[in-house]
Amino acid sequence: MALPLPDNSRRQSLIPSFLYSSSSPLTSKTLGLESIRKDVNSRSTTNANTNTNTNTNTRTPPSSSAFVIPAPSEPGKIDLYSPQYYAACTVGGILSCGLTHMAVTPLDLVKCNMQIDPAKYKSISSGFGVLLKEQGIRGFFRGWVPTLLGYSAQGACKFGFYEFFKKYYSDIAGPEYASKYKTLIYLAGSASAEVIADVALCPFEAVKVRVQTQPGFARGLADGLPKFVKSEGALGVYKGLVPLWGRQIPYTMMKFASFETIVEMIYKYGIPTPKNECSKPLQLGVSVAGGYVAGVFCAIVSHPADNLVSFLNNAKGATVGDAVKKLGLWGLFTRGLPLRIVMIGTLTGAQWGIYDAFKVFVGLPTTGGVAPVTAPVTELAKV
Repeated sequence: MALPLPDNSRRQSLIPSFLYSSSSPLTSKTLGLESIRKDVNSRSTTNANTNTNTNTNTRTPPSSSAFVIPAPSEPGKIDLYSPQYYAACTVGGILSCGLTHMAVTPLDLVKCNMQIDPAKYKSISSGFGVLLKEQGIRGFFRGWVPTLLGYSAQGACKFGFYEFFKKYYSDIAGPEYASKYKTLIYLAGSASAEVIADVALCPFEAVKVRVQTQPGFARGLADGLPKFVKSEGALGVYKGLVPLWGRQIPYTMMKFASFETIVEMIYKYGIPTPKNECSKPLQLGVSVAGGYVAGVFCAIVSHPADNLVSFLNNAKGATVGDAVKKLGLWGLFTRGLPLRIVMIGTLTGAQWGIYDAFKVFVGLPTTGGVAPVTAPVTELAKV
């Protein structure tokens, strides 16, 4: 004997029906616990009716107006632009910047000494030879602690605030202008983020340069920071902040804007498959390649200011004029540049790879590229 079918008007979905039908009343937008309980009971009864009616070949097909799409279950998913999203981007920035800068400490050490004492450190190969002869293998990693901590703090602010400001400026511009002037939004968002990030980095950078270029000054951050403050004063650790802004803000603007543009061009012209259909390893490969090319541009744009930062943090009481007088304009733009191109290209490619790998790990999409087109709600209702 077949059980009577429940009234269709009592059947409800965990997805509010107003998302799929314009005729649904506004009162269906919210579901209380009682409604959910009734829905579970209704589903159980419906399943029993379906089994019974199938045997007797008397099942009544549901009307099209009662058809709904069940809610997907996605536990732990991070919503875009939520606090959890920005927190994930911050952690990704810590990992990408802190680990990569620490890994290239030997290159950074040679580069800084070539900028400070070009007569002694004449080239990349001779620079490594001098360090190995005078300080041994351990000398290649002098200053790794302030490097790790400083660039971890910088990476947290750089990537976390970039994602925030990019969304903030896009909302101000509106959808039409945000799409039309997206490169300007990338530039403004990255510049805003870097202003904050360099305030966090500057004290660590000052100690790092002094430790790396003055053997015997200190072993690392723990003893180097108190010595630096005693010698230069409490505000002395921010003596190089303006040159640091001069180096890092153009660097970061180029890093983010060129990366976003390069990745978009790769997906548009280099890969025939839409980004949302590409495998995750392929997407991460695009991030690394785009990051390396962007890093080359970054090194060229920011190199003069990098020479200034190294000079000012090494010489007590030195000024920008002293640096220009000693290095010369040509030396300001070219001294140590080939090594920095190799270092920053590799560094930036690795940073974007690590950052996007972490985003994929927590369930977020990789950065850049053509966004997948989402179907309108009215079309979803027809599925």
